Order: sequence, then structure tokens, then C-alpha cells
Amino acid sequence: MSNDWWRTATIYQIYPRSFQDTNADGVGDLNGVRYRLDYLVWLGIDAIWLSPFYPSPMHDFGYDVANYCDVDPLFGSLDDFDALVSAAHAKSLKIIIDFVPNHTSNEHPWFLASSSGRDNPLRDWYLWRDAQPDGGPPNNWFSHFGGSAWSWDERTQQYYLHSFLPEQPDLNWRNPQVRAAMYDVLRFWLRRGVDGFRVDVISHIVKDAAFRDNPANPNFAGEGPDIARLAQTYSSDQPEVHDVIAEIRRVVDEFPDRVLIGEIYLPIERLVAYYGKELGGVHLPFNFQLLDARWDAATIANIIEMYEAALPPGAWPNWVLSNHDRPRIAARVGAAQARLATMLLLTLHGTPTLYYGDEIGIGHVDIALERAQDPWGMREPDLGVGRDPSRTPMQWDASAFAGFSTREPWLPLTPDFATRNVATMREDDMCILRLTSKLLHYRHAHSALGIGSQRLLHASDHVLAYERLQGADQILVALNFCHDTRSFSLPNGLSGAVALSTHSGRSGERVPAKLELRGDEGIVIKIG
Repeated sequence: MSNDWWRTATIYQIYPRSFQDTNADGVGDLNGVRYRLDYLVWLGIDAIWLSPFYPSPMHDFGYDVANYCDVDPLFGSLDDFDALVSAAHAKSLKIIIDFVPNHTSNEHPWFLASSSGRDNPLRDWYLWRDAQPDGGPPNNWFSHFGGSAWSWDERTQQYYLHSFLPEQPDLNWRNPQVRAAMYDVLRFWLRRGVDGFRVDVISHIVKDAAFRDNPANPNFAGEGPDIARLAQTYSSDQPEVHDVIAEIRRVVDEFPDRVLIGEIYLPIERLVAYYGKELGGVHLPFNFQLLDARWDAATIANIIEMYEAALPPGAWPNWVLSNHDRPRIAARVGAAQARLATMLLLTLHGTPTLYYGDEIGIGHVDIALERAQDPWGMREPDLGVGRDPSRTPMQWDASAFAGFSTREPWLPLTPDFATRNVATMREDDMCILRLTSKLLHYRHAHSALGIGSQRLLHASDHVLAYERLQGADQILVALNFCHDTRSFSLPNGLSGAVALSTHSGRSGERVPAKLELRGDEGIVIKIG
């Protein structure tokens, strides 16, 4: 077994705009992350993943990058970033940052040059194409944020491709000069001490060379965002992307002990290809199967078995429950089952990624129309695709603005922030925050949960149970996915005591052969 740190780490995603404001502008910043490092140590986190903080016009809140090698003044400075890395490393915390290679801002100097004329040396750094004979766009591709993926440039009389907003033109990754420039970006941050990258929409960066029309999506039911109308056959997941990713990996491997993570929304059988030939791709292709899964024991068990069976030899699994683009887990399954979901995430085989605020059970936050910020939600307002509810500020205490800021935050807080906050919940031994911290520290203390094997034991009558095993360290996890009491019989020969429960009053309890689980209860049993 490799001793790569990311195999046993728990990654904690921070959306910097929403974590901690230290300069009273209602928006979080890098100094705010540094200010809260002790909390992350207390919680039991190993690595911090920061969503973009680069200079940007903020049409897509930093995913429209205008300069890959600096910090937007909204978030601080390069000195602030260096101070954060130094402070994090002093506390044995790793720093992972977002790398956004598919597109830049339309205000990036590269695009300003590319769009200045067809004869500009950087013209081929982006994807320009002539109009159809009728003047229409080159093909039928949709933007992920609604409407055509092509915008007309009047000055040069061609269309340019933007898989997201028109202000986010796609780079041409078939151009070796683009690749070389982007690899220098990676080295810039690696030299500053970052411990790895989460690569945004990595499966999109290479498009079909012939720009063929995408076929209709046979599963589209007639309602939903534009992007769902077509199968992304030619606009994403092209065979050549794996050669490019192998190059990216070689750059990252120039520096020891770094990790490469890929954002990839694909079925399991296509997802696992991103580990690469001879595992020379991304170390962790994000496994998002739980984000859309039906929340029941049989479905989750099936996902676990399919995923584990599909992993190439030597590949390391990973699990995600929430992120900045999808509804939070508590919004999807409710407060009681969110506790169960936390236990699932932090005991499964593989590296877990925990989204900020999930540890205090933030759920859906209603965003009034006048407070809406997300460009996708505003471009397709009737579809409920807005991502603002998943990006609301972290809630630290019961003071005005929840200790996040001294002024009105950029997005609203939860209505119950006076009780749903870190300071209050740290005093409640049975709340989801304390449960999360206990699970994380228990995970650190037991190699079975860090690197141990996994065996599915039971998946019926709403109960999912599995075993984690590493040498003499043996742990059993049992989860009740319904609101009523359910029972589960331990396999012959196994006995132990309850180490952790999502409910009160069970710690240390010896487990009988037939275990009774209360509604919404999950337990961790130390066998022996």
C-alpha cells in the first residue's frame, strides 16, 4: 500500500467567498481561511481545497479567470496566499487549489489578443469557427448555462466557443502553446507550496476535432436545462483528453507528494478511465455517484459494489456528498439522514471530501429573487438550477451575521443561524458538528477506516452494513436509511461494542447478535 497522504486524508472544500470575511466587505477572503485553521484542526480535517480566488470579473464568481498567477484583491494578495500556505503547513494541513483549464475570462490578456484579429499569434489559443451558410453557429452545442455554446464576434466575423458563459471562452487544448502556458501556471503554484490541484471540468478540455453536432439525449424528458437536451458525445470526454491529462500529471509529478483531482461528471465505467493508463492520470477522479443517488440502502450498496468493481488495479477510491454546484446533503435527505450520510461518507473505503457547512447541517436556504447571484440560475430562472443555496456563508456564532462578517453577507444566512452555528453546536455533544469531529478523529485513530479493505455485509430492509478491516483492526458500520426501527443480525462470530452512534446513549454498549437500529441511526462498532 502506498503511503501517499491523500489516501488517508479527509479533504474539506472551502468556497472562499463564503467562509470568513476579515475586511468587512461581506465576502470571505484568504485571511479568513487562515483565521479559521484552528477550527479545521479541531474538526479533524487533513487537507483544504480552495475554490477559485484568482483575478476575475466574477461573471461566474472566479471560474472566469483573468490571471492564473495572482489573487483577486477581493480575496487578498499573493502575500496573503503565501501566509495561508505557511500557516496551514505549520498545522499539518495540506492546501489544494482549483485549476480552471477549460476556459478563461474574456478579459484575460490571451483572449483579448486572440480576439483582436484573425492574424494574431494567439488566435488559435481559443476555438474560433466560421458561421454556417445561414449565418448560424458552427454546430448545435449548448452552453452549460443555457443557450448556444457559440457567440458571434463582430470584429473578426467568427464564432467562438464557450461551454459556459459567453464571458468564459474555451481554450484550445490541441494547441501545444496553450498546454505549455498552462503547465507553467501549475508550476507557479507548485513552487509556492500547494499540495495539489482540483481540476475544473477536466473531461471537457478537449473537443471533437471536427466539431460534429451532438446527438439528441434519449433520456431527456422534455423538461430541464438546455444542456440536458443533447448527449455530450463530441463536446466532452474525447479520447485525446487522456493524453493531455497524462501530460498534466507528469508536470505535477515534477514535485513530490502532490495530488491531482479531477471534476468529472460521468458514469462509473467512463469515470474510472481518468485514472489513466498505468495510473498516470488523475489520482482521484471525483466520484459523484452519491450526489444524485436515490437515498436508500439497496441503491447505495449497489453504487458501492459497482464502483469498487470498476476500479482499475492500484486505483484509490473517493466519495463526495455535496459541493458548490449541487444541493447540500441536508437539503436532499433531511436533517436526520444528514447525520447518517456523514457517517457513510467518513467510513467508506477511500478518500472523503467534506463540503464546508455540511458539518453543521446547513440545508436548503431560500434565496429571494433580488438576492440571487448565480448566473446559471438567472439565465434559466424557471428550472431551479441556481446554485446560490449551496454557497451561503459559514455560520460561526450567534452574533449578527453569524460571525462571518460585520456587515450583510453577499448571500443570506439560514433562518436558524442563531442555533445552527459552530460556537453553539460545539457545546452540544450529540449535534452533527460533534458527530463529524468524532468520526474524523476516530478515522485517524483506526487504520481500518483509513486504508482497510471493505466488505459489504447487508443491504436490505433499509439497512446497509459493511466491514472495514486492516490487520487486527476490524470495524463494522451499520446504517438505517428509514425513520423506523430496524434490526440487523451480525455475521456469525462477530461481536463488539458501539464506538460511535448518530444517536445518544449507545457509546460502549456491547452489541448482541441481533442489533436493533433506531430510526435514522447509524453506528460504528469496534469488533473484538
